[in-house]
Amino acid sequence: MLTLPANCRIYLMVPPVDMRKSFDGLCVAVGEVMQLNPLHGHLFLFRGKSGDRLKAMYWDRNGLAIWYKRLEKGRFKWPSHDAPSFEITERDLSLLLDGIDFTRLKKLPDFHAEFAF
Repeated sequence: MLTLPANCRIYLMVPPVDMRKSFDGLCVAVGEVMQLNPLHGHLFLFRGKSGDRLKAMYWDRNGLAIWYKRLEKGRFKWPSHDAPSFEITERDLSLLLDGIDFTRLKKLPDFHAEFAF
């Protein structure tokens, strides 16, 4: 699993991208489609058209880094969304990389116990 800095946000691009794109092409997608700056230290996720490949790009202290994963069987459960991109949590990222459709999971409501003396 990736270790991300505390201030790192995770953005998922909804439309598929050409998996032949590398640093420059993905930076253009971040700027034009997501309307974000790829050099601000956030993690950006992209999926290919077939759904079995995922690229993650982020700015590391002194340069861009790309992480690439290909599933041998199955597809990444990519959520549909009205916007071209949206933010997800580290927990969602972990589930996504494990092949779990995190958009269908329901979290139980938080419980706040009150104790009276």
